[in-house]
Amino acid sequence: MIIHVPAFFMTPKILLYGHRNICRQFSSYRQLILKVFLAHHLKSYKMKKFIVLLLAVGLAVSVKAQFNADKDPLITKSLSNQSIRKVIARTSGGSIVVAGVSEGEARLEVYVRPSGMNLGNMSKSELQDKLAKDYDLIISTANNQLEVTAKSKSSINWKRQLSISYKIYVPRNVSSDLSTSGGSIKLSNLNGNQRFRTSGGSLQIADIRGNIEGKTSGGSINADRCTGGEISLATSGGSLKLNNLKGIIQANTSGGSIRGSNISGELKTHTSGGSVNLDGLSCSLETSTSGGSMNISVIDPGKYVSVNTSGGSVTMSIPGSKGMNLKVSGQSVRVNPLKNFNGTTDKRSISGTVNGGGIPVNVSGSGNVNLSLI
Repeated sequence: MIIHVPAFFMTPKILLYGHRNICRQFSSYRQLILKVFLAHHLKSYKMKKFIVLLLAVGLAVSVKAQFNADKDPLITKSLSNQSIRKVIARTSGGSIVVAGVSEGEARLEVYVRPSGMNLGNMSKSELQDKLAKDYDLIISTANNQLEVTAKSKSSINWKRQLSISYKIYVPRNVSSDLSTSGGSIKLSNLNGNQRFRTSGGSLQIADIRGNIEGKTSGGSINADRCTGGEISLATSGGSLKLNNLKGIIQANTSGGSIRGSNISGELKTHTSGGSVNLDGLSCSLETSTSGGSMNISVIDPGKYVSVNTSGGSVTMSIPGSKGMNLKVSGQSVRVNPLKNFNGTTDKRSISGTVNGGGIPVNVSGSGNVNLSLI
């Protein structure tokens, strides 16, 4: 704190005039005035400090209370008394989340934010007004079925569009039919048949029991801890991550790598533009790539094994105790150890039976092929 004291009270020249007692009295008088002056300014300073503190607290409360379109739902609807068994959700500009919870926690949250570059930041009331003016948002809970659909009332310039997303929390025993053209889809902790598709985002599924059909044209797919009769996943523009899956599984990508582990049942997975890394397989296997190497570990082969790459090498292991009809080809082929084998071998191919024959095992690559019979 800086206080400017008048020079009159600070100058010593006054002591040069008058009698000593007068000077003492004047000095006491001067000190009294100085104390009053300082007390006044100190009180003023504390008041100003208090006002600044109030303003700071008010600003903090205002910021805290401000609506955040990315974190705060514009609409929340309780579903705790609806006994939902199926979810149908449609949106053209946002993401969809469906998660299994207890019945008392069931609810629908609708998130709305400006996606067009001409809209800028919008308040909650502005978002509500634009949503009502330009979009039809339909929410229905008839016949144990939740249906939520958002679509524009007319053609809207993309620079002035809204992104409308859903977070749907329902009881675990629920099936779904989901569609969005502009966001990701995430499902977790559900029992039932799940069908979902997006044109512009990733797919993430975990802890699902039931048939699964998921498609995306522009993102990666991550599937973990899923058990189903049939699991079908496809992407045109991303990678595949497949972990802890059981069922008849078909997973394809046109533009990314494939990684997977701990898979049982049957797996057919293909890529046109990446590597393939699969570990801990206890399943029938068909896999191929046109643009990468392959690294595969089979613990327990099912009815067949087919591995092919036209753009790289193959490193693979499979139990050597199984009866196999073995056919291996590549620029350079190596099978180790090759025991109980009956057939033909050369530098680029091996063809014959192992342990009297049995499971068809076909492995081919454009580069080196190394097969370990463990």
